[in-house]
Amino acid sequence: MTTNHEHHTPQQPEAPVTPPEPVLPGHTQGERLTDMFARSISYLRISLTDHCNLRCQYCTPQEGQIKLASEELLSYEEILRVVRIAVSLGIEKVRLTGGEPLVRRDVLVFIKALAEIPGLTDIRLTTNGVLLADYAEALQKAGISKLNISLDTLRPERFRQITGVDAFDRVWAGISKARELGFSPIKLNIVALKGVNDDEFIDFARLTLTEPLQIRFIEFMPIGASALWDKGKYISSQEIMERLKPLGPLEPVEAKRMDGPARIYRFAGAAGSVGFISPISHHFCDRCNRLRLTSEGRLRSCLLSDQETDLRKSLRSGATDEEIRGLIVAAILNKPKGHTISPEGGGSCHGQMSRIGG
Repeated sequence: MTTNHEHHTPQQPEAPVTPPEPVLPGHTQGERLTDMFARSISYLRISLTDHCNLRCQYCTPQEGQIKLASEELLSYEEILRVVRIAVSLGIEKVRLTGGEPLVRRDVLVFIKALAEIPGLTDIRLTTNGVLLADYAEALQKAGISKLNISLDTLRPERFRQITGVDAFDRVWAGISKARELGFSPIKLNIVALKGVNDDEFIDFARLTLTEPLQIRFIEFMPIGASALWDKGKYISSQEIMERLKPLGPLEPVEAKRMDGPARIYRFAGAAGSVGFISPISHHFCDRCNRLRLTSEGRLRSCLLSDQETDLRKSLRSGATDEEIRGLIVAAILNKPKGHTISPEGGGSCHGQMSRIGG
């Protein structure tokens, strides 16, 4: 906070100071909306579809898993309406996720319309990278400013084993194209899995010594059907950091206001950085600033909570903008203080990750 010091002579009586009105939960402070725990909510993640062109082990491994029909997805018009209302409440940043957002038809037309919403200052995309080489230039022109690319291995054969698709070269071509076009930052998201890709942590981190990439290690989370969760594959951020010590000490990087939950570090003289997202070992709930809109139109105020608000039903039953606004505010007011999920199995989150949005 900046403090202004005004100097007064004894002959000039000091004007009475009117204390600022307290900001009530669910009310705006300037352009920001706060929840019951004084967290400013400014970030909306939107899953455009639960469909994907990969079948990653920890996301959608079940055979014959039913995907949403097109009419069950929110239409682009419905999503744009929700975003306009959310922006009027103080949302500044939107991230498009899936599933794989680039497999949805006419996604570029939608992104261009999204970029025209006044007050929306930051539009980002999370992708698995398979289609990125083809889409990168058009995405940049449409209004995407920053990219997150999911990549759990640097080894083509292991990529095929994890995802079920032989597409590593296509993903790497997409990353190279994004770099060529000047996207910054480019973040590579690695779900850390003991016994699966933990022998590559140093290889990933070493990329940052010469490449302007942000390598982000994400703790494996117990989301979805219980059969997907394997405690034996969980590895904490602290253990990952220990494994990176041969590359040298990690220096913390100061976080910016619009940054996400990752704790960011840099090796001395490195071109890039290393991030750690630790929802299990180091809860970041106290600074969570986000909402999530699932591909079937349900609003979640916490990734790791099953509590949802069905916006699709209201949107399609004639609800006014003010009524939708009220539902968003209510979801924010019901945002939990924190989650209770632990590697020992505490808490529960039974939502399907491909629908919630990665």
